Amino acid sequence: MFIVFKTFFLLGWISFGGPAAHIGYFRNTFVEKLKWLDDQEYAQIVALSQFIPGPGSSQVGFAIGYKKHGLMGACLAFIGFTLPSVLLMLILAVLSSQLTDTSIFQQIIHGLKLLAVVVVADACWGMYKSFCKDTITVGLCFFTAIALWLVSGILSQIMVLVIAALIGLKYLSENTNHLTEKSNISTIPFIVFVGLLFGLPLLGEYSTSIKVFSDFYQAGSLVFGGGHVVLPLLQNILGEQVTQDTFLTGYAAAQAVPGPMFTFATYLGFHLLPSTPLVGALLATLAVFLPGFLLLLTVLNNWHKLANHPKLSGIVAGVNASVVGLLFSALYNPVFANAVFNTVDIALVGAGWYLFKHLKVSIMWLVAFFIVSGLVVGLFV
Repeated sequence: MFIVFKTFFLLGWISFGGPAAHIGYFRNTFVEKLKWLDDQEYAQIVALSQFIPGPGSSQVGFAIGYKKHGLMGACLAFIGFTLPSVLLMLILAVLSSQLTDTSIFQQIIHGLKLLAVVVVADACWGMYKSFCKDTITVGLCFFTAIALWLVSGILSQIMVLVIAALIGLKYLSENTNHLTEKSNISTIPFIVFVGLLFGLPLLGEYSTSIKVFSDFYQAGSLVFGGGHVVLPLLQNILGEQVTQDTFLTGYAAAQAVPGPMFTFATYLGFHLLPSTPLVGALLATLAVFLPGFLLLLTVLNNWHKLANHPKLSGIVAGVNASVVGLLFSALYNPVFANAVFNTVDIALVGAGWYLFKHLKVSIMWLVAFFIVSGLVVGLFV
């Protein structure tokens, strides 16, 4: 058990680069070096993480821990991999609350907001190439983006995702009469998932802490397509509970630390419960990860059967395409609209894009570039 925790804890400190990079780190560690599972088993786990809501790379780590030592191993893998990022986000949250009114801090934050423009734009482009490859999926992407630009809000997001799922079921399912082997799901995790999904909003009226947990649980239940997608979901769910500056600062900070991007929730939770900020941070963090893990436990043991179901593949294809449009809508608001104010900002975004995409500068150097840029611009503009 300690080896599981230690291995994931060490990975949590060095896993920069987002979910795709994390999956590479995991394969190198657990398939090639430790040989806890083979390539086929690992590929099935990675595929499963793409088919259900939640933090993809964290779900892969959770599943590896589960394969090694059951539920306790899964929990230790999650804690080990997530703890470094949570600690760093807490430190940044504490510093931001103490330094918010200083001009230097504001200049640094402006630079990090510009970094967020580059990172979200890159996520949009990468996911578009992966999930929008034909007329229907491209149409679902643009339909979602246009619909959410016109009518924003969490209800609109849910509606377009449902529409995309139905279109995927109708037009993107494989045309095959292949009958998959009957599969069973684990009912207890699924019952807990559904019970919390519908029960928490009712209880949230009686407690601020429960409301925080409920808001982040709802977001974690709807995140298809990777950590970047949590940005528009949380923005609509939280509304004006946090300022746009706090929201985008937390998102930018999540790019600068190793580990899962879902620890963005740690930063927001810290600011949502000012009387007990540590409680808020921990509640938000647990809540945003929990739905994905419950769904993973529901289907993990029968995934090889479910993955071959043609109708399920069509639904997922439609939802994934819609998620790309959802992220495009967030690229404009809140990311671009709250970060880019003049031609200097546009120039810095262009320079950052060139450094990131063409010169392949690491995210840490890119963070340094935008912090320095924010300070320099603050002195002369």
